[in-house]
Amino acid sequence: MLALCSSGLFAQSVVKEHSANKALVLSLFPGGGQIYNKQAWKVPVIYGALGTMGYFVYDNYQKMTLFKDEYLYRVNNNGQILSSEWADYPTANIYNMYEAYNKNFQLMIIVSVAVYGINLIDAYVFGHLFDYQIDDDISMTVSPSVIPAFDGSLTPSLGIGFRF
Repeated sequence: MLALCSSGLFAQSVVKEHSANKALVLSLFPGGGQIYNKQAWKVPVIYGALGTMGYFVYDNYQKMTLFKDEYLYRVNNNGQILSSEWADYPTANIYNMYEAYNKNFQLMIIVSVAVYGINLIDAYVFGHLFDYQIDDDISMTVSPSVIPAFDGSLTPSLGIGFRF
């Protein structure tokens, strides 16, 4: 962009471009790319999702550890019980509970990584679309057309054209 200076000479002003890569780098800190893209309303959603995933990761890890310790104590001490809370449960059930919480723990880790990845993808895609402009004059036209066939003949059809 050129502008006329007071000296009568043209000076070139610097137009800052919005960078999708910068949005991606800033999004390594969750929500940073969204703020850069001027979509700050997404930040509480991102932190809510990551916080929820963090809670489920922690909860499943704690319960997995609890049942693992109970199971190992029973196996190594001839069936004695570590916690009276689980006295009515057979050792096989304690092991099954450990396995279930272990699988849930691993699943929550994967889902947490997916939520973080969605945060990165969102910042990158909207960084690319930040400067995208759609003209107010969007139109569609339908007109007669012909389609050539393999045998050399022409088949009448309708042609559709879009103008952006």
